[in-house]
Amino acid sequence: MALRAAGRQSLVDTVVDQLRAQVGAGEWRVGERIPTEHALAEQLQVGRNTVREAVRVLVHAGMLRSRQGEGTFVVSMADPAEIMRGVQRAGVRDVLELRIALEVEAARLAAVRHEPADLERMRAALDAQTAFEDPEGQPDSGSLELYADHDVAFHRAVVEAAHNSALTATYSWFSSSVREALVTALGDREMPRIIHGDHHDLMTAIASGDPEAAARAARLLLERPKRAVESLLPEN
Repeated sequence: MALRAAGRQSLVDTVVDQLRAQVGAGEWRVGERIPTEHALAEQLQVGRNTVREAVRVLVHAGMLRSRQGEGTFVVSMADPAEIMRGVQRAGVRDVLELRIALEVEAARLAAVRHEPADLERMRAALDAQTAFEDPEGQPDSGSLELYADHDVAFHRAVVEAAHNSALTATYSWFSSSVREALVTALGDREMPRIIHGDHHDLMTAIASGDPEAAARAARLLLERPKRAVESLLPEN
């Protein structure tokens, strides 16, 4: 099966797409070793260097894993990068729903695992945010992106205070979607005004060491904008 690069797509990209499709279709199961570079090069009728670069891309993407002296194995049939691109295209409501799922549990864990430095990072993010507010305490229309940066920094500090590496990594991948959705919401006049008390209530609940209070505060903070978004969506 000879491959030919299409348009501006490089031959490496073409091989990446082909291998991604084969893995996604289950040609090799999770845990199974894929063919050698030599075998793949013959199958696709490309050079071994091209195959090597394509495999490296998929290793970096998290679909494959190389083991020294053993070969390359399938670890996921789905490309995490493709999944995250889908999340980035999701609507504001979808992002808020996922934030609730992640941040409520993060707040619950943070209440029992936080360290003083975690609370300092939350406080610093909220203090920095005030520099980008108008006289009424709302985001300045000319600084929405900077305002959003500090809001995201606050929520990342909450998640990091849970001291769960998997949760932190997931939220880090997701944070660009959080920021994008937040900037969109801040620029929408029909969305509710920012209530700083909600953020401070969450930080206070975490500091108190009460996991249920922290979870409730996190949910309240995010449910308010979610309900506002739902009220603006057309009925099915």
